[in-house]
Amino acid sequence: MISINNLTVSFGSWTLLDNINFHISEADKIGLVGKNGAGKSTLMKLITGEMTPTSGSVDKPAGLRIGYLPQIMEHHKGRSVMDEVLTVFDYIHVLEADLARITGILADRTDYESKEYSALIDRMNEISDRLALESGLSPRGQAQKVLFGLGFREDELDRNTETFSQGWNMRIELAKILLARPDVLLLDEPTNHLDIESIEWFEDYLKAFRGSVLLVSHDRKFLDNVTTRTVEILLGHIHDYKVPYSQYVTLRAERIAQQTAAYENQQRMIEKTEDFINRFRYKPTKSNQVQSRIKALEKLDRIEIDETDNAKLSLKFPPAQRSGDIVFKGTDLTVGYPQKLVFSDAQIEIKRGDKVALIGRNGEGKTTLMRVIMNQLEPFSGEAKVGHNVKIGYYAQNQEEILDPTETVFGTLDRIAVGDVRSKLRDLLGAFLFKGEDIDKRVSVLSGGERARLGMAKLMLSPYNVLALDEPTNHMDIRSKDVLKQALKAFDGTLIVVSHDRDFLDGLVDKLYEFRGGKVTEHLGSVQEFLQKRKLENLQELERRKPEDEKPARSEVKQEQEQARKFQEQKFVSKEQRKIQNRVSYLEKEIAKRENRMGEIEKILASPSEKDDIMELTREYLELKMELDMHTDEWTNLMEQLDN
Repeated sequence: MISINNLTVSFGSWTLLDNINFHISEADKIGLVGKNGAGKSTLMKLITGEMTPTSGSVDKPAGLRIGYLPQIMEHHKGRSVMDEVLTVFDYIHVLEADLARITGILADRTDYESKEYSALIDRMNEISDRLALESGLSPRGQAQKVLFGLGFREDELDRNTETFSQGWNMRIELAKILLARPDVLLLDEPTNHLDIESIEWFEDYLKAFRGSVLLVSHDRKFLDNVTTRTVEILLGHIHDYKVPYSQYVTLRAERIAQQTAAYENQQRMIEKTEDFINRFRYKPTKSNQVQSRIKALEKLDRIEIDETDNAKLSLKFPPAQRSGDIVFKGTDLTVGYPQKLVFSDAQIEIKRGDKVALIGRNGEGKTTLMRVIMNQLEPFSGEAKVGHNVKIGYYAQNQEEILDPTETVFGTLDRIAVGDVRSKLRDLLGAFLFKGEDIDKRVSVLSGGERARLGMAKLMLSPYNVLALDEPTNHMDIRSKDVLKQALKAFDGTLIVVSHDRDFLDGLVDKLYEFRGGKVTEHLGSVQEFLQKRKLENLQELERRKPEDEKPARSEVKQEQEQARKFQEQKFVSKEQRKIQNRVSYLEKEIAKRENRMGEIEKILASPSEKDDIMELTREYLELKMELDMHTDEWTNLMEQLDN
């Protein structure tokens, strides 16, 4: 179905992919593996057409529908979760409007035998057949099914997308891709922001998916459960194994061992042959034998061992200056956003030298607390205080938004480096595996793992005494994660880290704050002790929804929204801000009215009766959508003013 033919990608004299060939067949489930920066994301962009190869080709059938989930993506704002996902079905409204238009034309024509009339009939039948395929579950019903599978609650579907974290917005984009029903799915680390229940649902979805899947993931279990074939990119070359990941690891080790044994045997044979030739080269009685062995060596097919990339990070954080005894203290903290109260009445104290993990489901407030600590978000109530002489190095999840895509790797550090460290930037980048021409690459072409390494390198430019790391291992391979963990264990300052990775946190942290159900709970001790106390196998078990985490009663949702609004109103006290708030309230009501009416029209158009005027309903729907877009844009602008 998709053929990669003699494909090479070079940047100057550096070659990323070197004359690779492989084929993706229908219903293939392929795990694409290799070190960070090996070319996995680049290969996906080549398949989608976002990049072009230096030489070679990617051949695809005409009309092939590809669903691509990149590591880095834009998230749309100004719509509710449901409305954003339903944009996938805009083509249905276009088809319905086209059908109504053709029906109106046919009603007025009498040239039944003409080619034009016949063409209109054919087009009408084509549209009707396509709409018939969509007439099962309504678009809203399909969207709900996928969104619930990806972890959204019913009461969250009407919240605007910008009120959700980056991870939840990734789920929205994933839902849109799945609902578009592509022929091929290209998924670049899709589980980074999924909790365990969503991962399990997604595994089942991919197993049942009839199309092809090309998947990049550092989650061994996920790869084993979903894929049946593993394609490895190693030092620019492709190695194709017709087995899942764990079997690939075994087969690869066996292949290397066999190659090594065969190579060593051949080298011993060559050494003996060359010794014989050297000893008897000038003896006439042995001349025939010598010539025979020389010719045999010339014809010998020399065994080579596949190259292995053994490069790894070399990481050591600078010594930390002494801070005050209390690094951060939150007293009676209540924190949230205009449309959502995230957590309330939290008591948090982080002391000098603590190594603290923030754990819990996505969206429960871990990143929100990081923003409070970094003074990027004010609490609704309570006190958030950073201690004396505290200097925080912050690694955020959204490195793609923080790093300048037009800057080079070297320029990213050179622009902010001061003092003696500027003369050591090349050595520093080398420690993070940016060597040779790598340092001249633009940030825009870096993989997620390379951006993660560059973001971490920025933390080495100043002697921070507090490191605040939000999901630092998301795009890192196993070796890089281990090196980072050892460096953090040796760090003599304070560590605050958000992570779902038990292996990474185990032996690293000595205190945990669990975010759950709007509350923050302190747990002293290691990750292992916490899991034993809670009778959990791993941190992902925290992400399983307990009965108390299920959809709250409507009255509770209303109460939470009212509480968030109340705190927000306390924050904005000026006359102008009250005026803006009143306009926001009005717009929210108008938006709700139009959304409700549009939902009613969608139900009618999905199954119209003879008395329904399709053209009039379509006209009304389009007018409502225009008004909705205008109100939503105004609401978004006003909310930005309130945030500022």
